[in-house]
Amino acid sequence: MSIFSNLSAEQFETIGQELDAIRNREMADLGEEDATYIRTLIKRQRRLEIAGRGLLMAGFLPPAWLAGVACLSASKILDNMEIGHNVMHGQYDWMGDPAINSKVFDWDNTCTNTAWKQTHNFEHHTFTNVLDKDHDIGYGILRMSEDQEWEPRFLFNPILAGILATFFQHFVAIQSLKLEDYLIYKTKTKEEVKAEFKPTWKKMRKQLVKDYLLFPALAGPFAPFVFAGNMAANVARNLWSSQVIYNGHFPEEVEQFPESVIENETRGQWYVRQLLGSANFEGSRLMHVMSGNLSFQIEHHLFPDMPAHRYARIAPEVRAICEKHGLPYNTGSFMRQSLSVWKRIFKLSLPGKTEGDSKKGPLNGLRAKVVSLTREPQSENRKAA
Repeated sequence: MSIFSNLSAEQFETIGQELDAIRNREMADLGEEDATYIRTLIKRQRRLEIAGRGLLMAGFLPPAWLAGVACLSASKILDNMEIGHNVMHGQYDWMGDPAINSKVFDWDNTCTNTAWKQTHNFEHHTFTNVLDKDHDIGYGILRMSEDQEWEPRFLFNPILAGILATFFQHFVAIQSLKLEDYLIYKTKTKEEVKAEFKPTWKKMRKQLVKDYLLFPALAGPFAPFVFAGNMAANVARNLWSSQVIYNGHFPEEVEQFPESVIENETRGQWYVRQLLGSANFEGSRLMHVMSGNLSFQIEHHLFPDMPAHRYARIAPEVRAICEKHGLPYNTGSFMRQSLSVWKRIFKLSLPGKTEGDSKKGPLNGLRAKVVSLTREPQSENRKAA
């Protein structure tokens, strides 16, 4: 049974106040350190991209080609994870710099700024791990919860998870279309899909032309080496970023919730849902930077608009609050979390229930508890989220 169902309204309130205190302190302290951090990172990302593309031009020399792929992969990862993802959360809007303002920022990715902020910033971060509200639970492709009704297509869960990871940027780009509603459930028309796809295709086309036509053309006779290098860098970025996301959301201990939990949800209850619906992984400072500090997924779900480089310093405080209130703090090595994720993917490819059967697991206790708690209005408590 989820610890959520054992907490009183007073405990939720206390947890909310303690976490709000951390947020308020850190957000009041924003300044030159944060500005220097993001500007320095952007400079390094751009240098890596220039170096990578330059080395790919000399791709007929195997060492240069491999070095070019490595530099371009690192550049794309930084651009997506530590820069793009965090900038579009509004983490640096306070600086007043139009180059890193969430409203206009564009990244090296096939997903549009508008679609990303709708599916990720709003839907995912508001309804984190709420079944039928958070589309990130399986992206409409995978079965990632035992409370998702099993369908024969889920027998291919592991294969689909691999395809999703390999082409991650493209699946994220079309996530807002919710194609399963058209292809499987027949609740969306072809005309609706076409209309929604237009801005997405415009962005996808721009990225495809840049990586697979423009830069190869500039390489002249070495175009095939540049084409292959760009493809390799994109795949490397997709595999890394997808596994980072998987590790933060899908380990076996991470919980999902029924839709009833968000009815009149208080700020404290929202916080606890983020804690129970997230997982961290441990590693070096370089790993944290290359993951966009989403290695601290718990802290990110608690404070999505806080500059992500601050998560490492507040993590011990968040963990202490969890220990104080008997809440789990799900963390482990990158490999441990990865193995847990893929174990879950394989288990949920099969019909029926496993050890987490919802009739005796967290969702059942949660449903019973939700209706008994006195809560503040939901809209008022999400404003700072």
